[in-house]
Amino acid sequence: MFLPIWLRRHLAALRMLLVCTVLFGLAFPFAVLAIGQVPGLRERAEGSMVRTDAGAAGSRIIGQSFTDANGQALPRYFQSRPSAAGAGYDPTSSGASNLGPEDIVDTPAAAGVAGRQSLLTLVCSRSKAIGEREGVDGSRPYCTPSGVGAVLAVFGERPGEAPRVVSVNEVCPTVPFLTSYRGARVACAYPGEDYSAGRLVPIRGSGPAVPAVPPDAVTASGSGLDPDISPAYALLQEHRVAAARGMSLEQVHTLVMRHSTGRALGFLGEPTVNVLELNLALDRQPHA
Repeated sequence: MFLPIWLRRHLAALRMLLVCTVLFGLAFPFAVLAIGQVPGLRERAEGSMVRTDAGAAGSRIIGQSFTDANGQALPRYFQSRPSAAGAGYDPTSSGASNLGPEDIVDTPAAAGVAGRQSLLTLVCSRSKAIGEREGVDGSRPYCTPSGVGAVLAVFGERPGEAPRVVSVNEVCPTVPFLTSYRGARVACAYPGEDYSAGRLVPIRGSGPAVPAVPPDAVTASGSGLDPDISPAYALLQEHRVAAARGMSLEQVHTLVMRHSTGRALGFLGEPTVNVLELNLALDRQPHA
């Protein structure tokens, strides 16, 4: 039976559609599912869940927060790094803040304008808060003592004339962290005023070159779901956790070391500590 060429082409396309549907829509997914049930792979395929007597406590490859209903850190637990995924560690909104090192000027809230903190101020405020929580110096370079970015906007730099200088991240009536700059009085910033025409000058300040609060404690990961922290951040929290649980510092440190992972293959990546597994191990201790 002779069929028109246009009909033969449509039938060929239909056959290809059916073949691809069977191969890639049925056979391939079921093959992957079957492989995922192989002993040694099944646990990972099911999300690397960590289970306790009360049920699933979470996944060892997806981070979570250890805070109260008000978002305050629970003293008995090691804290994860910040997260920009949704409201924090939301697997449905995985992602970073997309803020870069040049994001140093805040946008104060004003009439019709929502406020926004710069990356610099986020880092400064987090470092200050963690320093107060852990009993260490939370100061950093380019941060004011109040915990915002130490950035000046300088206007009208003419020879023989004192410029106008504004501390752009300190909103009035805040007293600026510097009294004067190059002979000019430093003023606070007014919400809604545009300072983009000024020359931005970050001020180094007296913060230590190597802050006591490590970088991963004040910055979010690219996914916002990082389950690990650095050994340095874990070490910073040991005293607080030990005191809150009535445990010795040595006991807590031993658990931290037990739940630490070195570099992959001995040279890739950085050493890490899994926060969920460490906190669950703490809960299993007699003094917990």
